[in-house]
Amino acid sequence: MRKNQLFTVSDGEMVLILEPAEEGGYLVTSPFDPELVTESETIEEAFVMARDAAKGLQRVRADLFGKRKKKLAKKGP
Repeated sequence: MRKNQLFTVSDGEMVLILEPAEEGGYLVTSPFDPELVTESETIEEAFVMARDAAKGLQRVRADLFGKRKKKLAKKGP
């Protein structure tokens, strides 16, 4: 069994790991955020898709943090 080659790429702001997908394109992940996972057809698109995924994760995390903060405030000290 041949192991897929992984490519580490950076645009100076973001570091990504690209794994060639069987169907073509790449599976895109981040070594600094294990929840960031997306797909792309090209390396350039990988950065666009990863930034979009990072923004989505940021919004979800902010919402979850806000809900948790409100829940803790209701409990009191």
